[in-house]
Amino acid sequence: MRLNKFLSQAGIASRRESDQLIKNAMVTINGVLETNPAYQVKPKDEVLFDDQRIRIETKTRIIAFNKPEGYITTMKDPLRRKTVIDLIQTDERLFPIGRLDKDTTGLLLLTNDGQLANKLMHPRNQIPRIYKLQIDKVFQSWEVKRMASKVYIGQKEWGKAEVVDQKKVKGRATVHLRLFHGKKREVRRIIYRMKRKLFSLKRIQYGPIELGDLPEGKWRDLNKFELVSLDSL
Repeated sequence: MRLNKFLSQAGIASRRESDQLIKNAMVTINGVLETNPAYQVKPKDEVLFDDQRIRIETKTRIIAFNKPEGYITTMKDPLRRKTVIDLIQTDERLFPIGRLDKDTTGLLLLTNDGQLANKLMHPRNQIPRIYKLQIDKVFQSWEVKRMASKVYIGQKEWGKAEVVDQKKVKGRATVHLRLFHGKKREVRRIIYRMKRKLFSLKRIQYGPIELGDLPEGKWRDLNKFELVSLDSL
């Protein structure tokens, strides 16, 4: 297996991003620096990325985690900020499928299967994510149509969101939005462009997996039916 594919399946990065990481001298094999993405990894090779040994797991594990506010989605942080890994007590190396920003709560999936993670995150696969928002007022019909078409969100990017449901609750609006691409801070950027005030943002579904009543800060392994539903995407 090529080294860039090995890194991708181990969950380090996409294959294209792995090319750059390898060329940036971040990988050693059997104690020797390797900068060729096409290097063929052998079964007995010891592969280290950023001085940590990596391997491809043969048994897939996926967990659902209810991320609290104030935690960043990363494996480790040089600034020593609170990370989601701090709340997940397991000896197994798991990495997040996509990201939730520091101030966003809700469903975050983590796995040891890099190939599955890349499949779920790649824009071409159009895996839906549903978010629950609290904003200052509901969207008018023309605004719903505009968001479903496209909204310029800055930095030469366009965002799209489908309004699944919305209702007024005690002077505020509770809205469910469905997105498919997962651009960086896409929901927040769309809401800003639509001139709404955002009070809270929570992801409640990723593909077929629902957050349900999982308590904030807690996690669980996906059941076999959920694993099958992800595998069939």
